[in-house]
Amino acid sequence: MHAVVDATGSVRLGTGDEDWAALVPLVEVTATGHGRLWSGERFIETAIGDRLTYRDHETVLAGDRERTTIRLSDPLTGLAADVVLESRPGAGFLRAQVRLVNEGSAPLRLESVSTLTLGGITDSGGGLDGLTLHWADNDWLAECRWRRAALRDQVVPLSRTAHGHEGRGCFERYSQGSWSTGRHLPIGALTDTAGHSWLWQIESSAGWRFETGEREGAAYVALFGPDDAHHQWHHTLEPGAEFHTVPAALVRTDRGGLDAAFGELTDYRRLIRRPHPDHQALPVIYNDYMNTLMGDPTTEKLLPLIEAAGKAGAEVFVIDAGWYDDDAQGWWDAVGAWEPAQARFPGGIREVLDAIRSHGMVPGLWLEPEVVGVRSPLARTLPPEAFFRRGGLRVTEHGRHHLDLRHPAARAHLDAVVDRLVGEWGVRYLKLDYNINIGPGTENGPESPGAGLLGHHRAHLDWMSALLDRYPDLILENCGSGGLRMDYAQLAVAQIQSTSDQQDPLRYPPIAAAATAAVTPEQAAVWAYPQPEHTADRIAFTLTGALLGRVHLSGFLDRMTDEQFELVRSAIHAYKNIRPQIAVARPFWPLGLPDWEDTWIAHGLRSDDATFLTVWRRAPGTDPGAASRTLHLPHLRDTPLHPEVIHPTTADATAEWDNDEGRLTVTLPRPDTAVLLRLVEIPSA
Repeated sequence: MHAVVDATGSVRLGTGDEDWAALVPLVEVTATGHGRLWSGERFIETAIGDRLTYRDHETVLAGDRERTTIRLSDPLTGLAADVVLESRPGAGFLRAQVRLVNEGSAPLRLESVSTLTLGGITDSGGGLDGLTLHWADNDWLAECRWRRAALRDQVVPLSRTAHGHEGRGCFERYSQGSWSTGRHLPIGALTDTAGHSWLWQIESSAGWRFETGEREGAAYVALFGPDDAHHQWHHTLEPGAEFHTVPAALVRTDRGGLDAAFGELTDYRRLIRRPHPDHQALPVIYNDYMNTLMGDPTTEKLLPLIEAAGKAGAEVFVIDAGWYDDDAQGWWDAVGAWEPAQARFPGGIREVLDAIRSHGMVPGLWLEPEVVGVRSPLARTLPPEAFFRRGGLRVTEHGRHHLDLRHPAARAHLDAVVDRLVGEWGVRYLKLDYNINIGPGTENGPESPGAGLLGHHRAHLDWMSALLDRYPDLILENCGSGGLRMDYAQLAVAQIQSTSDQQDPLRYPPIAAAATAAVTPEQAAVWAYPQPEHTADRIAFTLTGALLGRVHLSGFLDRMTDEQFELVRSAIHAYKNIRPQIAVARPFWPLGLPDWEDTWIAHGLRSDDATFLTVWRRAPGTDPGAASRTLHLPHLRDTPLHPEVIHPTTADATAEWDNDEGRLTVTLPRPDTAVLLRLVEIPSA
């Protein structure tokens, strides 16, 4: 995607074959005393945005990236805006960020700033009636639930010619508090019936909002970080000071609909990440928590699990929550020091870490670094300024206080913890959890809570980056009670994303299938927790769902029969054979992004060398439903293929390929089963 700026400063965005005019100001700013020209729910049509005038622009090549900077200014306030639009030649994405500088003589109190605004979006007939809106709800145990609706169902036609103005409303989604994805994903899309798509994501852990609506007979999209109305964010920009918005990305594809757009977004996400060997290695992770020890680890319980995990093929073993629990009243509100519990590890925790290494695995530990329990001694010894405060009072949520990582004492404390765990104990995997929503943020002096939250989260990202600078082989997992902080501010730094805390294997498929719309496949950690009381079908079902992402193995493997254990080993063996392709593949969904109650769910990965497809069949209540489902794979039409069952062999799955129609018919004779297929091209004679 590219940006074209003419001599008057008019901006057009396009993909090479097509350009479309912005039709909205390139930057929208609300500031106290400078609101909107048309009052309502929209954050466009602002007074400052209307006054911003073009200064100049430049386009430079930096490596394989093309960066266009467009400079604007407001003659009334002296506010200058540098809009940075970045892409790669031939790519279908554009990354945006805005730098504001107060060149005036008076402070300016900002209340919202757009990162990117785009108008002129129409369907193939030139209107809005053929546009479909897509967004994702997100909740604990129910992540990545995609919704779709005709845009006209959300944006009502109002006869603009009769009223002389646009409507006052819009369709909006936004975060609330410090769980950036506790309500929705910061992702949305518009598609039309011809296969065109516009897909966007906002990269913020500290407040975001997007809106879409109608302007000048076309749809528009506006992407924001935190704002005053939704996040208690305002920021006083003193003369000479500057402010940078959170980044956002826009993907535009001309054919292929959402699948093609998410493919481009996957490429983009890989481009903006911090390089790390984990993105190519994809080691198998065993974690003792889910449906297993559930926060109650001891040496006695761990040693047989470690031995079994090593034999099954795991390469990382993570001791999850509870390893520090040495408090008679429970650990939840006493955490913070992160010292091992002597009673849990009579021979010391290093005995267990050494056992992990002796079985050929990398040791890992769970950590919740941003919190300090109200009963922890650290709650009294760290200075008050090291914690989140509002109204002069320290914030408390669910028995915890929250550290402000801008304070040197808070950061020094966490650095000392990690240097002990990683530098002294040799831990090379940290699961960084985040289990409270602290609300709008913290007030450090005169700042607003939302500004404090943004400042803390930027410091948190800097802290994580500094850890990886010191320990380049350290793997960081981003977890927020599952997937409640699943954004690409975090995931540009962390290597792995927890997708859910869902404990029911029959409820996990829609999450596992849709997770690659939120994160790259090689970052999407999916639980696989087979148990000795499970049937062979149930063991295979929970294992199969993880094989196109990052395997988070759990379960009492040490108690399994030889036949059950061999099912686990065979799944891990299959995963290791295909994981090099996972790291470069793009996702697709032959049945569309799944609904929560869907009986049949399909999720695929495609690369230049292979196509993989996971298909689940769940039982809808007492009705077993049909045993077969036909999937349309237009990108493989006219390609002779052999569908190969990779895992499991116990589901009695079969698949038939119709080469002429590009259709794959999958049969799963029993409900609550799943299969992973590889579609192998048959060489021509």
